Amino acid sequence: MTGFDMSETIAPKSDQLDAVDLLGGDRTFTIERISRHNDEQPFNFHLAEFPRPWRPNLSMRRVLMTCWGPDAATYVGRRVTLYCDPDVQFGGAAVGGTRIRALSHIDKPKQVPLLVTRGKSKVYTVQPLKEAAQPTPDYVAEAKAAADIAGWREVWQRAKDAGHLTDALKAKLTPIGEALKTESKPVATILPVDPPKLADEGWPQVATIPGTDQ
Repeated sequence: MTGFDMSETIAPKSDQLDAVDLLGGDRTFTIERISRHNDEQPFNFHLAEFPRPWRPNLSMRRVLMTCWGPDAATYVGRRVTLYCDPDVQFGGAAVGGTRIRALSHIDKPKQVPLLVTRGKSKVYTVQPLKEAAQPTPDYVAEAKAAADIAGWREVWQRAKDAGHLTDALKAKLTPIGEALKTESKPVATILPVDPPKLADEGWPQVATIPGTDQ
């Protein structure tokens, strides 16, 4: 029998992400926003890829602060890989817990000393999250598709902000921009001379060029 997802049948009746949600393996999430919860679990980390918030415990909050700094507002948009650690204990029994495997926005492994039990600590290691490389946009095609010079400038600025505006790309984008500038120059407007009066008298309309006497 195939086509049935067993994970849906063992989801906990909970209002948060729990360790059992990670029994199938590591999962990577994007932090969408952060809100306050209560004194015991101060923060809700709302995740773009999961319907229930993650509430990191004290140890994992220490890991986050060490790796990302104390300002939680800067965490939004960052990525975290979580896993189920079956060795986490509560009340002397191994009950499992949610742990951080890797984080974005760190360039090398980070080691964080954590208190395991009273008087005993160990070094916890967090790996940098290796994201798949994003393809470079086709700025030349986008510039050619721009409707006007303003659209071309938007393409140029995006390439510059992304650090993609090399001399080679400039050489390709510049002639496209020059062509759009030429196309966007004002052209002579055909206007009637005193249209109400001449139209009434049956005179033909005469072409005039703004800024001239012709």
